[in-house]
Formats: sequence, C-alpha cells, structure tokens
Amino acid sequence: MAQDPVQPARHIRLTSHPNQGPAGAPVIRWGDPDPLLRGPVVGTTTHRGQRNVVGTHSGSYGVYRALAVAAGNLTRGHRADLTNTAPTDLIGPYPQWGDADKMVSIDPWGASVQSVYADHLAQGYDIRPTIAVTKAHIHLPEIKQAIAFQRLHIDGKVLLDDASATVTKIALEPVWWLPGVAKRFKVGEGELRRALFEETGGMYPELVTRSDIEVFLPPIGGQTLYIFGNPRDLADPSVTLTARVHDECNGSDVFGSDICTCRPYLTHAIEECIQGAQSVEAGGRGGVGLIAYSRKEGRALGEVTKFLVYNARKRQEGGDRADKYFLRTECVAGVQDMRFQELMPDVLHWLGIQKIHRLVSMSNDKYDAITGSGIEVGERVKIPDDLVPADAKVEMEAKIAAGYFTDGSVPTEDQLSRVKGRALE
Repeated sequence: MAQDPVQPARHIRLTSHPNQGPAGAPVIRWGDPDPLLRGPVVGTTTHRGQRNVVGTHSGSYGVYRALAVAAGNLTRGHRADLTNTAPTDLIGPYPQWGDADKMVSIDPWGASVQSVYADHLAQGYDIRPTIAVTKAHIHLPEIKQAIAFQRLHIDGKVLLDDASATVTKIALEPVWWLPGVAKRFKVGEGELRRALFEETGGMYPELVTRSDIEVFLPPIGGQTLYIFGNPRDLADPSVTLTARVHDECNGSDVFGSDICTCRPYLTHAIEECIQGAQSVEAGGRGGVGLIAYSRKEGRALGEVTKFLVYNARKRQEGGDRADKYFLRTECVAGVQDMRFQELMPDVLHWLGIQKIHRLVSMSNDKYDAITGSGIEVGERVKIPDDLVPADAKVEMEAKIAAGYFTDGSVPTEDQLSRVKGRALE
C-alpha cells in the first residue's frame, strides 16, 4: 500500500535538495547556532532551484506582488538591492537562537542576511531579509495628554520637545519550522501539513508532497516591535522591562471604536513603556520598554467575522450581554478565539528576553504562554478603570468573569454576580 504523502515518516527525507552552490537549494538545519551551518532561508520565486521553503516572502503581500507582475509594474525576476538596508541596531545573537524549542516561527538570522550570508549572495542566491530594524518617532495624542497632566515629562532622549517618542522599530515576517510548530500545538507534523494544505484550498501542494522541506512562509501578517530605550537592555534581566504583547484591532487601534479596550490599553502601555525607559531623574524607571504588535485582527478571525459578531451581540434578545459575549463569537466563527498564543513568545526569545518585570496585560493566555516558555514575569499591570469606554464594559465583565487577570487575580463577587444574574434572565 502506498504511503500517505501527508503523513511522512520522520526518519525519511527526500533528496531533491542536497546540492550546494548556485544551482542547488541550501540545506536548512533548524536550530543550529552557526548561521552558516543552519543555512539561509530562500523563498525566491525567480530561482526555483534555490528554494528550500514552502511559500514565499512578504506573507499576504505576496499576492500584491503577483498583481504588480501581472500588470507589468514589476519586472518578473527583480532582485532586491540590499545596499544600506542593514539594521540600525544590532539584535543578538543570543543563546535562544540556537535552541530549536525556543523559536519555531521566526528566522533568528532574518535581519542579518546581508552580513552572515554575504558569500551566498555573492554566489547568486536570492536571499531576502525577513526582519528589518530601523529608527522612528511616534506621535500620539494620548502621550501629549499624559505630558499635559504631568504623568510624563519631556527628557529630550526618550520623549522629545514635540511630544514624540523615539523608538527602535522592527518588522518581522513569520518563518515557520513545521516540526517545531507541530510540537508546540501537540499535533503530528503530517496532521499539521494536511490542515494547512486543506484550509488554504490546496494553495501549497508542497506541504503534502515535499516532506523534505520543513520551513513554511505562511501567507499571514507578521509583527512590529516598538522598543523604547536601548534594545540591548531587553536581554539584561537586571534592567527593568515594561512590555505589552498586543494583538491587532484596527477599528479601535486606528479609528478609536469604543466597543473594546484595545486602543486605550495600547496607548496606556505605550505611556508605561515610555516611563519605564526614561531615567529616574526624568521620573522614569531607568529601564526599557517594548510593544510587540501582532497582526491577528479580530482574535485572528478577521475583521468581517468580528463585525458580524458585533451585530449578533447587539441584536440578540436583551441586547449586548456579558454572559453571551463569547458564545456569540463561537456561534459565528465556530471558536471563541483563534489567536493561539503558543507561537507568541518566540519574538521575546529572539530579543534575548529572560524576564519581564512589568507585563501590561490582563490576558492569562498571554501570561501562561510567556511564563510557560521560560520567561519570568513580575508585576502584571491592568488597564485603569477610567480608560475603559462605556460601550466596552460588557467586554470587560465577560473577560473578567472568564478568568482574565484583575488586581486580585480572580473576578470580584460583584462582577461574577452581575454576569450570573444576566445568565438567569
């Protein structure tokens, strides 16, 4: 009987990628601390003999690249000129980069391909960075307000005279090592490959036909990091780190929708990070701050599904109710939440983080994922009550009743009684 191709035997590897040199695909030995032994990630679509991954770079934006080629606006086979694109700040390498259990969804060498794979590039390999590090300023009205109310003070270093904050900004594309991702989710690699193949409508047949290719560039959004202070301090557990891991909510984060607490919590965390990075003399904690922003719109259900749920919640009998909050999501989407925080700590390990002294989050899922990955968490900072919009109080009651972190780590009797009372109506 022929072996099912989506259930590859782990001791068998096809040999279609053994050749070295410009005509062959480099071998990837995931988790090797030496980048040359680990090998570069090559997702080029123009030199198919060099490819050693399933998928291509740029995530979902790869479709726009295809449109540009089809429209004649982009020359097929364009190769990126990486002159002067090197990171503005050096990140790593850290011991976690050589631990295949610590990072399964990020290429730790993705920001430094210009240097560590210079010889490969000179030989003609089309290697693209999957991480970019730059400098920026951010301007937020909430920060101006914090200055006006003297919660923050301009120091000329982290917070400038025009009320802008200086940051190191990092963009990361996902790079999944499938055996490691499967292990994180406690499923077989074949089962994971089958689900990825079927749920993308067969978009990536190599998932089930090429068991020798273990790295997948998924067609999803990545992450953006905003670092306040010295990025090298993130890896020093003696330096106070204030951090928030935030999942995208376009309606609130950008447009200020008041049905949830996403933007208030995000801007509150940015204020905490600025204060955390400022010197003691400037009223800060003398540490470093981090915002890790992930593209997981609508709990990774997507914005269309999120808006459908809004309608279902508000039109149900009795109106929007905390006891039906998660149920209405599950009725529409089939699941309450698809963010699955199992892969989230990878970016923290890439930064070398060993301890988060102040985690600005109420989510136990995030807390459990971070601590479960071996990173220590000290204080947990909840959103101040006066920052919760009136229309978002149902959300907060539902989340607290479901076990979200509070000052007492458990829901109050009053919160529980309100939710239980509504359930009995």
